[in-house]
Amino acid sequence: MRLSTKGRYAVMAMADLAVHEAGMRPVSLADIAERQEISLSYLEQLFAKLRRNGLVTSVRGPGGGYRLGRPSNEMRVSDIIMAVDEPIEATRCKLGSAKGCTNVGGRCITHDLWEELGHQIHNFLSKVTLADVVEKKVLGRAALEGEVGGVGDGLAAA
Repeated sequence: MRLSTKGRYAVMAMADLAVHEAGMRPVSLADIAERQEISLSYLEQLFAKLRRNGLVTSVRGPGGGYRLGRPSNEMRVSDIIMAVDEPIEATRCKLGSAKGCTNVGGRCITHDLWEELGHQIHNFLSKVTLADVVEKKVLGRAALEGEVGGVGDGLAAA
């Protein structure tokens, strides 16, 4: 599974914005670029997509910059990744292609495994908010979600 730089940088920049927009003061991309060590021109491209998707708003003029488009506790990490055109795919198949994973037009033997992994990653990132990231409430979540089934899930020890 490969999450591209575009998706990672967009989440990093949005987390930085969430931390630094205290008092609803706009945050400049130059400041985010410096703190996160991301190219300013790259951030400008990402924020254009984030703005088009309503995840940020821009403020022009002196003291201008960006603000979150909605509260960080209402913004899912998956929303950010999808806004910068980064679908989470773990298979070799091209979306909508009739060719499949292999050169002979079928699906590879592990296709279902990788497709399900992609679904699990998307489901996880859909449950994590930007506020969770900023408040450091992400570590350990996968273990907690795995415990939901408990002993009654058919995996009880003999």
